[in-house]
Amino acid sequence: MIDTESNDGLWQVTLNRPDKANALSLQMLHDLRDAALQAHADPELRAFVLTGAGGRVFCSGADMSDADDMFAFTRDPAWWQLSDAIANLPCLTIAALNGTVAGGGFAPVLACDIRICTPQAKFFYPVLKRGFLPQPADVRRMSALIGTARTKLILMAGQKLTADQALDFGLVDQIVELENFPDHISAMTTDALNAKPQQVTAIKRLFDPNLSSDDLEDCYQAAYFNDATAISRITNR
Repeated sequence: MIDTESNDGLWQVTLNRPDKANALSLQMLHDLRDAALQAHADPELRAFVLTGAGGRVFCSGADMSDADDMFAFTRDPAWWQLSDAIANLPCLTIAALNGTVAGGGFAPVLACDIRICTPQAKFFYPVLKRGFLPQPADVRRMSALIGTARTKLILMAGQKLTADQALDFGLVDQIVELENFPDHISAMTTDALNAKPQQVTAIKRLFDPNLSSDDLEDCYQAAYFNDATAISRITNR
């Protein structure tokens, strides 16, 4: 129920369970994490696109009917492993949200560099309503994107955002009609796919707030001089 395609440095991973609103079962969660980890091993990796099947829902969250112990499910380490695996990918990462995002569906979405969504998409994270805690990484990443108060509006005040509100908050970056997703994603990834992998990685590393002068030199050596040692260092940090 997780479909993975890779071609010439472009990885596309699709949540493919539209009959269940792409809800994440425990197996899907593990498979999604494994797909992100496999992308790390691709030396030609330059772009990673995460999307969902169907035209209404990207992911309705964790499958509440799929686990014997939902509290154990929410504490499964695969949640933060998935989130970190996507956040640490040395390439351009795009969440192409074909519809609504709810609950645990935020984990991989917030870890991406860029988020696009359809005009019909809605965004909500009903943890208080359901008696769970949000994933800690989701809280940190959402706060970094939209600020603490707005994150509390979603997590503690039960605010459900429309696509326009999510764009205004900065939770998503663009609103695109679903039928235009393929062309739009192609345009967004063209520069990355035409570049050398280490150039993409070097630019990605420049966003690291803890970038040291040695790290910066590695970025220059990798991007300008194809230095294999520097490439390895900036790719595997």
